[in-house]
Amino acid sequence: MADGLTELAKRRGFFFGSNGAYGGTAGFYTFGPQGAALKRNVEDAWRDRFTIREGNREIEAPTIMPEAVFEASGHLEGFDDMLVECPECGESHRADHLVEAVTDIEDAEALPGAEVEDLIADNEIACPSCGTPLAGEPVEAFNLMFATDIGPGDAQPGYLRPETAQGIFVEFPRLKEYARGNLPFGITQIGPAYRNEISPRGGLLRLREFTQAELEQFIDPEEDEPPLGSVEDVAVRLYPATAQEADDGDYLETTIGEAVDEGVIGSPWVGYYLGVAQEWYERIGVDTDRFRFRQHLAGERAHYAADCWDAESEVDGDWIEIAGFAYRGDYDLSKHDAHGDDSFTVFKRYDEPKTVERATVDPDMSVLGPEFGGDAAAVADALETLAERDPDAFDGEAVQVTVGEGDAAETHEVDADVANFAVEEVTESGEHITPHVVEPSFGVGRTVQTLLAHAYEVDEVDGEARTYLSLEPEIAPQDAAVFPLVTNDDRLTPLADEIAADLRAAGLAVAYDDSGSIGRRYRRQDEVGTPFCVTVDRDGVEGDGPDTVTVRERDSAAQVRVPAAELAAELAALRAGGEFESLTDRYGAVETNVETTTET
Repeated sequence: MADGLTELAKRRGFFFGSNGAYGGTAGFYTFGPQGAALKRNVEDAWRDRFTIREGNREIEAPTIMPEAVFEASGHLEGFDDMLVECPECGESHRADHLVEAVTDIEDAEALPGAEVEDLIADNEIACPSCGTPLAGEPVEAFNLMFATDIGPGDAQPGYLRPETAQGIFVEFPRLKEYARGNLPFGITQIGPAYRNEISPRGGLLRLREFTQAELEQFIDPEEDEPPLGSVEDVAVRLYPATAQEADDGDYLETTIGEAVDEGVIGSPWVGYYLGVAQEWYERIGVDTDRFRFRQHLAGERAHYAADCWDAESEVDGDWIEIAGFAYRGDYDLSKHDAHGDDSFTVFKRYDEPKTVERATVDPDMSVLGPEFGGDAAAVADALETLAERDPDAFDGEAVQVTVGEGDAAETHEVDADVANFAVEEVTESGEHITPHVVEPSFGVGRTVQTLLAHAYEVDEVDGEARTYLSLEPEIAPQDAAVFPLVTNDDRLTPLADEIAADLRAAGLAVAYDDSGSIGRRYRRQDEVGTPFCVTVDRDGVEGDGPDTVTVRERDSAAQVRVPAAELAAELAALRAGGEFESLTDRYGAVETNVETTTET
C-alpha cells in the first residue's frame, strides 16, 4: 500500500498493526473508528446484495470446530502453503511469493515444490530479511490451520476455521429443513477466519485473522438454472486461462451473456455471480479500470472445482485477489455425508411415481454374527452397498466385500444364499440427491483496502493541496459532519447541536467539529471520506425565513444552501444514491468564503 495511504490509514483511525504496546503481532490488524465503520458498511452493502436481494438466508456458526470436520473437508491434508526457511537468520518465507517477485510468473503457487526450488536457484533468490542465498534450501508444505483444544484434560482437538464455508456445510442437514428441502437455496455468512500465514504482508491483504463474506448456493445440477437474463448485458473484463498461457494473451472485454454462450465462463451459475459481483463492486466504488476477473489455471484450481474465477483489483501496481467464484460440485456435501452421522442429501420428488427394479439384500445375521463377530454389521452394510453398485457381483456362489479403509481394510467372503440377494420391482416417488454448490467468497478486508486505494485522491482547493478519499456515500465511515461556523455563538451553536441530533435520530452517522478554521475542519473530513459537510452560519439564521445551512459536497467542494428542516431527508436521499446535482438544481449553488473563515 502506498506510503501516503498507509500513513493516512493509521493517523485517521482506519487500521493499524495490533498489539503495538507489546511489539506488535504480524498478521493482525485493528480497525480504528473510521475503519470499523467503513468495514461494517461494506458488510452491510454485501448483505443487502447477496443475502436480502437474492432471497437467501444468513447464519452465524462458531469459529472453532472439531478436528473431524477438517478431516472430512480435506483441510488437514491439503491446506498448505510453500515454505522456505533461511539457513542464516531462520526467517520463514512464502517460496512462491519470492519467485513471483523476481519473475514473470503470476501464480507460482500452482507449481510443484521441486520446480519452485529450481526457480529459487536459477534466479539466485536471497532471503529478504538478511540477504542469504536460498538456493538448495528445501521448499516444504506448511499447513495453515490454527490448532486448539476444546475442553480441559484430555481435550477434544479442534481448529480455528480457515474459511466460513465449513460452518455452512456442516449444518446443511438442518438448513435444508428450513428451506423445506426445496432447491435451489442459498446460505450466507459474514465472519472471521484464521490462517497461520507464513509471511503476512501488504496491510490487510494477507492476514492471520480476517473477515470473509461467503455465499453457498445449493442447486440441483440437472434442473436449476440461474436468472442469467438479469446480468447478461453486464460488461466485464475477463482474463481467461487461455490468455494467461498465451505469449500475446490479453483481456477479453465482453458481457456475461456472451462469455457464457461462448463457453469462456464454463458455468452459468458462476457467470451469474460474476455479473452480480461486477455491479456490486461498481456500486461500492471500486475503480473498474483497475479491476478484472481472472480464471484459475488448471494447476491452481482445486480438484473439485469445475470452474473458478477470481475478482482481482490493482493496488499499487499489483493485482490482488479480493473474491473467488467456484463451482464446487457435490464435493463438500459428499465428504461430510461420508464422514458425518447425518444425511447431506435432499429428497427430489418425481413429477410422477416410477416403477423401477431395485437390487436388495437381506443378510442372514444368524450366520454373519458367528462367522464375522464384531464385523458382522459392517459386512451387512457392505453387502447392501455392493448390491446397489454392482448387482452382477452376486451371480456366483459367493460374494466378496471389503470392510474398513486403508491399512485396516479387510476382505470377507460371504455365501450368496446368506446374502439373500434379490431384484424387486418397487414404486418410487422420488430420489435422494446430493446438491451441487456454487460459492462466491469475498475478502472483506481486501475489499476495504481496495476501496481506500481506489478512493485516494490529491488535488488543490483554494490554492492548497488537498488529500481526500472519494468514497461512495453508502460505504463512507460517516454520512455527514456538522460545523457551527463560529463557536460560543448563542444562535449558531444551539442550532448546530440540534441539527446533529436530528440527523443522528434519522439514522445518519454524524461527526461534530467546532475546532479550528472551517477550512481545516473540511480537510479533516475530506481525509476520512465524509461525503457531505453541513455548516451553520449567520447567513442561514438571519432574516425572517426558515433557518438554512450550507451543504458542501466532498469531491467537488461545491456548496448549496438547504432549509434546515429538509436536511435529514435530503442527506438520506444522497446516501441512498441520489445525485448532489439534484440539490443544486432545486436550491441553487452558492459561493462562500467559509473555507478560509477562522474561529472566533
